[in-house]
Formats: sequence, C-alpha cells, structure tokens
Amino acid sequence: MFKIMLIEDDASLFGEIRERLQQWSYDVYGVEDFSSVMQKFTAVKPDLVIIDIQLPKFDGFHWCRMIRTHSNVPIIFLSSRDHPTDMVMSMQLGADDFIQKPFHFEVLVAKIQATLRRVYDYNTEVVSLRTWCGAAVDYEKNTVTNAEGTVELTKNEIYILKLLIERKNKIVTREELIKSLWDDERFISDNTLTVNVNRLRKKLEELGLDRMIETKVGQGYMAIEEGAGHD
Repeated sequence: MFKIMLIEDDASLFGEIRERLQQWSYDVYGVEDFSSVMQKFTAVKPDLVIIDIQLPKFDGFHWCRMIRTHSNVPIIFLSSRDHPTDMVMSMQLGADDFIQKPFHFEVLVAKIQATLRRVYDYNTEVVSLRTWCGAAVDYEKNTVTNAEGTVELTKNEIYILKLLIERKNKIVTREELIKSLWDDERFISDNTLTVNVNRLRKKLEELGLDRMIETKVGQGYMAIEEGAGHD
C-alpha cells in the first residue's frame, strides 16, 4: 500500500482528499504543525508527496526545496493560483506534476496513479544501468556519471533521458514523451515538458552532455551518440 503525504492546510479539503484516496487503498498522512513539515516527512517516509503552494509559515516551494535536498520522492503540487509562473517554478524545483484548483478528483487520482506507476514500476527492470556518450546512466539511483562527476536527476528527468537513450539518434516526439510521462496529455501543458527537458539539460551541462540532447523544432527531442549508428 502506497503512503501519500498531503501537505494541505485547508482542513475541509484535506479531509475530502484523504477520504477519497483511502477509497483507492492509499495511506494518507497530513501535517499538524506547518513549521515541522520535514520532521513529519522523515517520520512517514512517504512514497509520494502532494503539496499546496499557499501554506502557513512557509509556502509549498520552500518545502519542495527542503524535500529535494534529502529525497527524490515524487512530488505533485496543488495551487489555487492561476499564474503560469507557479507551474514553471514547481517544475524547476523538481516537482513531478502540477494540478490547478479546483480540480476533478478523477484527474488527481489519474495523476497519482501515473506518477506512482512511472516512478516505482520502471525501477524494477532488470537493466538498470546504461552507457551513453561515455557516461554511466543509473536508472535505479537516478544518476548520470562520467569523468566530470555525477549529477542526480529527478524521476521525471531520468525517465525522459531513459526514453531518449532507448531511441538514441532518433526523434522522440513531444507527444510521445508527454503521453509516456503523464499518461493523459489532455491535462498537461506543453510547457511542462519544456521545463523538464531544460532542467535535465542544465544538470547534464555539468558533465558536458547538454548538447547531446537536441531539440528538433516542431517535432521533439533526440539523444545523440556519435558513432552509435541510427539503430
């Protein structure tokens, strides 16, 4: 049974979400003291975190930063604000998804299921280590390592890189990536994928690999590996 930590200060909404998620056999944990979110996170060890942006003490962005210093657990943001920078900021901080309030509960469940399936299913594959452009890509540890060092990726970032490497030197369309990452592309902004790819490139830049992911305008992205052929 998956454990979900719901960081939401609206008691009524928290109760409604918890009740509905429990019907799907999820264990849902809340926060009583919003100055001690990390203590609760450490105690619960959740499989997924849902964070509202507007919270007492510190906002959801603060707690996302704190969680990301300790864990790559998947994070889904909730927001009642409609400013597009909220979505961009959440993705830049390493969130896996973003849901605008008010939302249909079926959409929340679909996003939770897609995230859990993506994060915890593909890590069970026999092949967990790939070599790409002289770097070791570890799908279990979510790391890329070469002579320049090691970078740690979020679940979305490693999954994007995995999809591109599996079809290296071939274009993977934006539609394919969005559908693979979020299952139902109707609920995803095209900008969400762009933010995730840009964040991945920024990290790969530390290893000198950022240029090995090419943007094919109007089509998608391609992971380049020279001398590997177009298989």
